[in-house]
Amino acid sequence: MGRKLPPKELELYKRCDEVLHYIWDPIGVAGAPGARTEYHSYLPQVFALVRDESDADQIVEYLTMVEEKRMGLAANKERARAAVDRLLQWREWIWEYPPQ
Repeated sequence: MGRKLPPKELELYKRCDEVLHYIWDPIGVAGAPGARTEYHSYLPQVFALVRDESDADQIVEYLTMVEEKRMGLAANKERARAAVDRLLQWREWIWEYPPQ
């Protein structure tokens, strides 16, 4: 990241990290103890898309592009959509009820 985030953005960053690992998880490593950082290289872009209020389709497009082009997997739009739905729920919650 390189800069200190305000509390609201830091909370969103953490939630983006959790959603990528536990919900999106295209390679199925959520249960592996040593794999907690597996998706960190995609986290800054996902965070920026969510923070900057990109629409759901743009974020789904990014996640499916990662699956296909960077991971060599078949894109799973349903899984990506489930992750994006949760990301947008978190954004709405955090923007409405920011951390103290």
